[in-house]
Amino acid sequence: MSDAHHRRKQPVLVRQQLLEVAARLASEQGMAAVTLDAVSAASGVSKGGLLHHFPNKNALLEGLLDSLLNQLDASIEEGMRSDPLPHGRFTRGYLGAVLALRDQPEESRRWAQVTMALLTEPRLRQRWRDWVRERSEEYVGTDSSIDAQLVRLAADGLWLADLLDCHESGDEARRGLVERLIELSSK
Repeated sequence: MSDAHHRRKQPVLVRQQLLEVAARLASEQGMAAVTLDAVSAASGVSKGGLLHHFPNKNALLEGLLDSLLNQLDASIEEGMRSDPLPHGRFTRGYLGAVLALRDQPEESRRWAQVTMALLTEPRLRQRWRDWVRERSEEYVGTDSSIDAQLVRLAADGLWLADLLDCHESGDEARRGLVERLIELSSK
């Protein structure tokens, strides 16, 4: 009998491995490199095994976005736990999570590739919209002000500027900008 018949099935670990390989391929070679064949070969998981978890490329991309959104949620929640002021807490958590990507180049590259896919894939774009809408509804009592929305949009702009390595104004100016955004989120 082959090893496959004696191996313990670990579907959660296999699924996570497939997502990590897809993210790595996207980060290193661009989203076009994320094919079912490439992910299967790079992960050592048979194509049938891959198709069991992700029946097509769209499902794989959705899984990749969901994985990144789960990580973003965890980062936001971590920031919110240490924030004593309820008003604007989600917005400050979002700002902190987005700013942290600057020091996480691999994670930032993954987001960059998925963001490019968001522009072209309606189902992914809808998932992102759903995530934003759900958070907006969840934090309507504390983070629905115009100032909070401005801060979240500015956070997206800072992330894009970091990604493109443009609008660099120095560490002191950036700290001042972030401090101003934090002030705005508290209004």
